[in-house]
Amino acid sequence: MFECEARIVAHAHHAGDQHILRLEAPSIAEHALPGQFVHVRVSDCHLLRRPVSIMLADAEKGTVDLLYKVVGEGTRVLAACQVGQQLSVLGPIGRPFDLGDAGSRYVLIGGGVGIPPMIFAAVRLVGFADCVLFAGSEVAFPFALRPSTMLLPGVQGNAILSIASLEDRGIPCRLASNAGLYGCFEGHVPELARQYLMALDEAERSRCVLLACGPHPMLHAVARLGRELDLPAFLSLEEFMACGVGGCAGCVVKTLEEGREHYRRVCVDGPVFPANMLPEFA
Repeated sequence: MFECEARIVAHAHHAGDQHILRLEAPSIAEHALPGQFVHVRVSDCHLLRRPVSIMLADAEKGTVDLLYKVVGEGTRVLAACQVGQQLSVLGPIGRPFDLGDAGSRYVLIGGGVGIPPMIFAAVRLVGFADCVLFAGSEVAFPFALRPSTMLLPGVQGNAILSIASLEDRGIPCRLASNAGLYGCFEGHVPELARQYLMALDEAERSRCVLLACGPHPMLHAVARLGRELDLPAFLSLEEFMACGVGGCAGCVVKTLEEGREHYRRVCVDGPVFPANMLPEFA
C-alpha cells in the first residue's frame, strides 16, 4: 500500500452523475490488481476518505482510472475537482480476484459502479484465459458503445451493444438494463449471464468461474446462479468504510470458515470473498 499525492490528469463527466477520473499515481498503478480499490481524500475539509474501485491501471504511464457516482457530499466535492489538482490517495488496498487459472473461463458480472473491477479483470485476462463480461446499469453507460461483432451463445434479441474499448481488445461483452436502454438485454444482468451459461455445453460450462461486483441484490442473484449451476462464485463487496486499512473494523461481514463463524474486514480481508464463505449470500 502506498500513500501519494496523485495529480488529476483527466476528469470526464457523464449522464447520471457518473464520473471517470484518471490519476497520475505511478506506485499504485504498478502494483494494482483487479478487485482492489483506492482510498481518496476529496478535500482537506473532509477527513474521511472515499473508497473507489480501480477500473484500469497503466503501469507504463503511471495512471489509474476510477469510475464513481455522486452519492453524497464527498463524491460531490470530488466531482468538482479539476485537471491539475492533487488528491491524497492510499492504495492499492484489499484482496483482489484470483485470476490465476489459465484453463478457466471467467464470467465477469458487474452492476453500476461495480462494473470497474470487471473491466480491470477482463483487460488483465487478455492473452491468458478466456473471459466474457456482462454489465448492467439503470442509467446510460459512461463508455463508448458499439454493436458487437462477437457472437455469444444464448444472447439474442436486443442485446447487441458492447463496450467499444473491450471489443477492441477482443473481449466479448454484452449489456443489460431495466431502463429501456437501446441495444441492451431487457432485465437484470445476472439473468443475461444465466442465459449465456445455459447455452454452453456441459464441458464448457464446467470451466466457468463467476466473478461479480455490484449492489447486494445483484450479488445475491450471482451467488444463487453459482449454486444452481455448481460453479464457483467470487463476490466483491461494497461497504461503508472509515479508515479503509483494517484499523477501525467498521466494515466487517460475517463469514463461515470450516464450520466456524468469523467476522472479516471488507477493506483488507476482502473486498473479494468466495460466495460460499458468506452466510448472507448462502
